[in-house]
Amino acid sequence: MSKGWGKIQSPLWRWGRWWLLGFVVLRAIFWFTAFPNPDEAYYWLWGQHPEFSYYDHPPFHAWIQGLFAIAPGQSVWVLRLPNLISSGILGVTLYHICRYLYGDEARDRIWVVVLLGISSPLYFWYLGLAWHDHWLVTFAVLSSFLFVRYVDGTVDANGQKNGRDLYGAAIFLGLAGLCKYSAVFVGLGCLALILTDQRRRQVLRDRRLYLALGLLALVLSPILLWNIQHDFFSFRFYRDRTSGGGFNLNLLQPLVFLLLCGLTLGPIQSWSLGRLLRRQAQTSLLRSSCYPALALWVFGLSTAAFVALSTVSVALFYWNILAYPLLFPLLSEQFYRPQGAKPARARQLAIAQGLGLFVATALVIYYTVIPLGSLFGAVDPDGAALFGWPQVTAAVEAQAADLDDPLLLTTDYRSASALAYTLNNPDVLAISGRLDQFDFWYDAPALEGRDAVLLGETWHPICPTHLAMFDRVDPPKTVEVRRFGRVLQTYQIVAGYGFKAGPEGYPLQPDYPLAFTSNGEQCLPESASHHVTTLRPRD
Repeated sequence: MSKGWGKIQSPLWRWGRWWLLGFVVLRAIFWFTAFPNPDEAYYWLWGQHPEFSYYDHPPFHAWIQGLFAIAPGQSVWVLRLPNLISSGILGVTLYHICRYLYGDEARDRIWVVVLLGISSPLYFWYLGLAWHDHWLVTFAVLSSFLFVRYVDGTVDANGQKNGRDLYGAAIFLGLAGLCKYSAVFVGLGCLALILTDQRRRQVLRDRRLYLALGLLALVLSPILLWNIQHDFFSFRFYRDRTSGGGFNLNLLQPLVFLLLCGLTLGPIQSWSLGRLLRRQAQTSLLRSSCYPALALWVFGLSTAAFVALSTVSVALFYWNILAYPLLFPLLSEQFYRPQGAKPARARQLAIAQGLGLFVATALVIYYTVIPLGSLFGAVDPDGAALFGWPQVTAAVEAQAADLDDPLLLTTDYRSASALAYTLNNPDVLAISGRLDQFDFWYDAPALEGRDAVLLGETWHPICPTHLAMFDRVDPPKTVEVRRFGRVLQTYQIVAGYGFKAGPEGYPLQPDYPLAFTSNGEQCLPESASHHVTTLRPRD
């Protein structure tokens, strides 16, 4: 038997392989059949417009989507192929972390880590979507592991080792920052790790550390270049998003945030995390390492920051996604049994798998069959946006056939992205009150005077203000998207003639006609339609 095959043939692999197979099947069904989530299509569209960075997020994921669209071509499989690659890199990295911490026990412990991770609804969901998160988690774990090896080696060898680990940690932390700004918590965790231990402070005397910081800044420079070119709009977006429009103290919201974090991480995972924290992350490590300390610092800083934010503004549970992945190798202590035919606390681990499979199945049904809430009469615009696009696209193309080189416009970034993806047309444009990346692609001279097809829907309707941006319009046509006899969404399609594009940068100006709403979910009351002079709200 080969050495590689022996790693698979561990008792824990044999115990958990059918659970793993269930998750793999569900993930494959999703990857191969689910229409792109609107944000997946949005980020795909970014990849068709290569830039240094973007308004909503940093650029790495968009760059990858652009490269994959060029080479393999367009399909939902290609859209999510980077997820498969990042998941493989993450799995290999976690195995090497287990090997580093536990030696030969890694053969068994890695399967505990995989079982805990894949059964966590948060990671099954967000490592499967073609969003920025799967690269963020992978690069953050890689960077953290390399930094741990650098610090451990430097302290043990009095500063004479691991320069390559340090530079690698800087590069991968920079790549994590090119995915999402929340990568800052890994950097802060590394800083806290050094400053809070006297022996580790000798790292501050290592000149290579400052070279690595320069390398980190170089990797992150595209974000700064884009913001310099665009009046720091991306930084302002996150400032305004976290400010929430004012100081409103809400002491209940942190409890809601923590509850959602615990449920989405998984009840058993959260229970084992609580046990780990009570033991102050003490596990049977093979070596003396700063790894547990770094894992706890990243967890604590990220969680504390978002709990604090939730008291005065909005904090979403998935923003805290970097808090947990470094802890999974340490959580294996709760379930690892040396030479055992099955894991310790097998009942709890089986419960985690069962709950995870239940949630994963519900998510796959939601994305591929029907939004579950609609079965009970609930309105779910996000879920409705996943269905009916071949039908809607055919209706849009029918309207466009009678026009000469028409613009294709929608009332929201979600519908614009889905339409662009379905048509494989990167020139579809959203015109709405929400400030988004489309506003930076708005080329007024190229748009002025052209005829257009405008698509709206119940959630983001076509308003009189939209229609006033044309010289004249035809009566709207209606398309209903149904699933199992239930109406999920109603779309309106309007042919407009002579689009009034306004001056250069029109959507970013306070007198933009659609600036009366920041989200496009309502139309301006008729009484106020001629008095739109308020400053543009920010998301």
